[in-house]
Amino acid sequence: MKTAEVINMPEPFNGPKAPDVDVAIRKVADTVHRLNLQIHQAVDAGASIELMRVHRVHNGRGQWGDQMIPIVKLVERSKD
Repeated sequence: MKTAEVINMPEPFNGPKAPDVDVAIRKVADTVHRLNLQIHQAVDAGASIELMRVHRVHNGRGQWGDQMIPIVKLVERSKD
């Protein structure tokens, strides 16, 4: 299995954070990393994967997040 390339970048969430916010951000980052690995495997297996925003959630205090679904395209294999 190939691994996704990791791009080192400065901490994007600098500044003070409550512990529960830090945990939530790290869970999202971990999940996105695992999703990227799965997308890579699907592409290697012959699928095209596009993520599309289907909804945006708001908490009423100014924060928001995008919810995504995968759009999957498969190439039909020839019957030889």
